[in-house]
Amino acid sequence: MRMSTKSRFAVQAMTDLALRERSGPVALARVANRQGVSLSYLEQLFSRLRQAGLVESTRGPGGGYSLARRPADISVADIVAAVEDEADDDLRDGARMQLTRDLWRDLDDVLLRHLATVPLQQLVDEQRARGVAVEAEQPTAVRRPLSPEPVLRTPRTTAPNSVFAFGQSFAARR
Repeated sequence: MRMSTKSRFAVQAMTDLALRERSGPVALARVANRQGVSLSYLEQLFSRLRQAGLVESTRGPGGGYSLARRPADISVADIVAAVEDEADDDLRDGARMQLTRDLWRDLDDVLLRHLATVPLQQLVDEQRARGVAVEAEQPTAVRRPLSPEPVLRTPRTTAPNSVFAFGQSFAARR
């Protein structure tokens, strides 16, 4: 397994999500905007995170993503494992890396063991301690409140309001 940019973006986005989910599901478009990542790229990552059972999605207005478990129960290793492909690493290595493959696998194992000891909650707490501003999530669509009583407006028109008045209007023109 490799720690790629994909893993870094996934950990970053999950931290962003954990910081803001108190007010409900977080729109992925807002995460993408804050993190400077394309929305389609985050959608691919969150699809894998959802399949791994780390996030849940809510459809419709006010929908978005929320954590499927408490941040204390999600490790950074869980996030990395969800978005990385071990099979792809073996294919990329090829024959030229066979001499040092064991070295890199051992390093990956050490890295994953360490990441397994780092809960997402720790990253969230570190961000809060640094004073990261966490604005409340606002609904994606701005809706106007309905007035308690309908506002009735009398239409103003100069047109005749009955058949008889209509007929009289023609008679007056002659």
